[in-house]
Amino acid sequence: MQERAASTRQAVLEGAAASFEKFGYGTASLSTIIAHAGVSKGAMYFHFSSKEELAQAVIDAQLTMAATATAVIVDHTPKALDALILVTKELGRQLQTESISRGGMRLTLESAIADGPHAGAFEEWIVKIGDLIERAQAEGDIVDGVDPTALGRYIVSSFTGVHTVSEMVTGRADLQQRLTEMWQILLPAVVPRRRLPRLLALAEDPVIDWSDR
Repeated sequence: MQERAASTRQAVLEGAAASFEKFGYGTASLSTIIAHAGVSKGAMYFHFSSKEELAQAVIDAQLTMAATATAVIVDHTPKALDALILVTKELGRQLQTESISRGGMRLTLESAIADGPHAGAFEEWIVKIGDLIERAQAEGDIVDGVDPTALGRYIVSSFTGVHTVSEMVTGRADLQQRLTEMWQILLPAVVPRRRLPRLLALAEDPVIDWSDR
């Protein structure tokens, strides 16, 4: 019974994510969410009492998915800058293949105004990436003099912009190529020349699915 309830809740979440991605928070309705989820109205209300609660649950699930993958990649990757490159590629993969990721991202971007309820998610990512950059500096993969927080903010901004343009132009079909381009442009500016070939090769590598690790 518990397994069935969990399966129904996940179906509702994914249906809500698909609806929010397609219509945005303002236009998505409970009827469109139910249609995308393929469940009854009673099943939806058993787990969620409102559209607002559903939207928050989708955002939370997307952040958890991203944070879990990040932790796995960092744990499996000895070098901090390698891990950072792989994290951006994995987040791109999630946006290409996971409805929760796409719906959560749209909701976050729609509401991420100054002092908004989800603006803090960007600040958290800037801090996490800044920590990786600080480690990369200690490992000799980032040149001295680079401000880890400033570079972290730039990478978050670049990723968000690259994703948004890819979504608008190709429906994210070219997102991995555009992320590779992002790193090809950025790395020569902050990486010692002797470390550059290995890191550029990593940015071009095929994407690894970290979801089952």
